[in-house]
Amino acid sequence: MSSFATHFTHAISRKPAQSITEGLRAEDVGNPDYDLFVQHHDAYVMALENAGARVTVLEALEEFPDCVFVEDTALCLPEGAIVMRPGAPSRLGEAAAMAPNLKTFFDDIRVIEQGHIEGGDILVTAKEILVGKSARSDNAGIEALRQVVSDWGYQVRALQTPPEVLHFKTDCGLLDDTTILSTHRLAASGCFEGYKIIETAAGEEAAANAIRFNDVVIMPKGFDETANRVRQAGFDVVEIPNTEAAKVDGGMSCLSLRLNPSKSA
Repeated sequence: MSSFATHFTHAISRKPAQSITEGLRAEDVGNPDYDLFVQHHDAYVMALENAGARVTVLEALEEFPDCVFVEDTALCLPEGAIVMRPGAPSRLGEAAAMAPNLKTFFDDIRVIEQGHIEGGDILVTAKEILVGKSARSDNAGIEALRQVVSDWGYQVRALQTPPEVLHFKTDCGLLDDTTILSTHRLAASGCFEGYKIIETAAGEEAAANAIRFNDVVIMPKGFDETANRVRQAGFDVVEIPNTEAAKVDGGMSCLSLRLNPSKSA
């Protein structure tokens, strides 16, 4: 199935900063190799382009080690863009830096001004906006988002991100209008009632953070059983190496804003 939630014309990405070695992480498993991270990021951008995206690649912001993870800074909908209010204090400036770039694509740009909310906790489907409360997104931020998008006709449903998980979308990704790739721990909560669920294989939970871009599903490389489950469900899969982003809790959705501009771009 095809909808604004899975089919896009444009994407925004940002080059990794050399300061990525200072990036936030839930668990220290070693610093990313910067040069290898750049190679992986280039492969990611190429995958988007091959899927039909016109990709705007922004320059790195060395003062913000996590700046490569642009998804947390904004939410792009067909009607306009919303600048997020990250829950990590060190990342607030990233959202402000993204705002001018959004003006290239949207006339209507709104700003979350209360609470905290990050794009990694937001899963937009064809029928609703799911937001996981987490250490980075709180009730006030979710309510602010609900108010901001109400006149655009969107329904916002608040959920709970598993306590050991950084972002809601760390554990899930939209494959089409009715299908979600999810870890067992998240699906078991019942939050995806009404959707078809494909669960990641045991030990391959990191594969859940996949993105559908037009006719392909872009997944992190190295999770063969889960990739086969997605293929067997009828999806075309492109696998991208992600070892370095994973060291700082990054996945496929984190590395881009996917959008359909409301004005010529």
